[in-house]
Amino acid sequence: MRAVTKERILIVDDTMDTVELLRKRFRAEGYDTDEAYDGEAALVKVAEYRPDLVILDVMMPKLDGISVCRQLRIDPATRHLPVLMLTAKSEVPDKVEGLDTGADDYITKPFDYKELSARVRSLLSKKIASAELAKKEKTQALDQMVDEVSHEVRNPLVSIGGFARRVIKHMAADDPNRPYMEIILKNVATLERMVNELIELKGASVAFHEPIDLHDLIRTTIDQFAEEIHARNVTVQLDLMENPPRIAADRQNFGRALFNLIENSLEAMTGPERKLTVATEVTSDDFFVIRISDSGCGIGQDKIKNIYDPFFTSKTYGPGLGLTFVFRTVQNHNGMITVASEEGQGTTFTIRLPIRAGQ
Repeated sequence: MRAVTKERILIVDDTMDTVELLRKRFRAEGYDTDEAYDGEAALVKVAEYRPDLVILDVMMPKLDGISVCRQLRIDPATRHLPVLMLTAKSEVPDKVEGLDTGADDYITKPFDYKELSARVRSLLSKKIASAELAKKEKTQALDQMVDEVSHEVRNPLVSIGGFARRVIKHMAADDPNRPYMEIILKNVATLERMVNELIELKGASVAFHEPIDLHDLIRTTIDQFAEEIHARNVTVQLDLMENPPRIAADRQNFGRALFNLIENSLEAMTGPERKLTVATEVTSDDFFVIRISDSGCGIGQDKIKNIYDPFFTSKTYGPGLGLTFVFRTVQNHNGMITVASEEGQGTTFTIRLPIRAGQ
């Protein structure tokens, strides 16, 4: 067995024996698979299944593999999806056409499965490397934006806010200009909060890791919301494991990340049932897991993939950098964060942190 994380492979071939063979072999190696038997069905499956790689036969009914590959390369959502093409033909022009269309690799039937498997592993490795590079470039661009915004916005913002507060202090309660000054101050406060979040976000990269009891940090963070929890009539349930391992973490940054998650959970709960659950466990593969669940309004599936983006706005969360900070902090702790949500049912964030030897 090879993979702990199951990469998804879509097998597209009109020969059922070939599909069955590849499905059995790939699943035995630990991959997840799905299949299509013609070109039109392949395009539908790509949209529904969202594979990490497509194995695509050239000669198929309805729409051939060359046309399918061309469609995949036109669509921005699948432009970089790895495609390995199969064909019973061995002529050079067919291979050239497939590669010119955008296929990443090419293998001729009958093929040796070990060679096919090696090429699949290579393409998936390149995909992961490309994704990591894109993530790194995005992080660097965000850091540059933080520096520019902090420098160019913060100083004039302080002046605007300071003068506006000084002016309104001397205004009569019935001054017709007072409402306008209040709007200015409200917007200044919003911008000040965003600038502070930007500075905090950059600080997430500067961390001092030491073994800490995350249960103490969880309880301390929840205590900060004691008044709000009581006022909003929220039920808090702590399902914390006994004798938790001490995890190497930056207390300040990780505490801030927990604060942001709990704050978002409380804001999302506006209905009659308001329950916040925080649970922990250790998995068999030596990860410490924290789950933060709420009974709030949930997040639409069309928005959930963007919630960690800076200043992303949804019905659940307003614009800001809170979840971006959470994502960056978990990354800097060599961890992973996932989210599961259903509109009208609630949201669960799951953090997985490695348990290092010697802690």
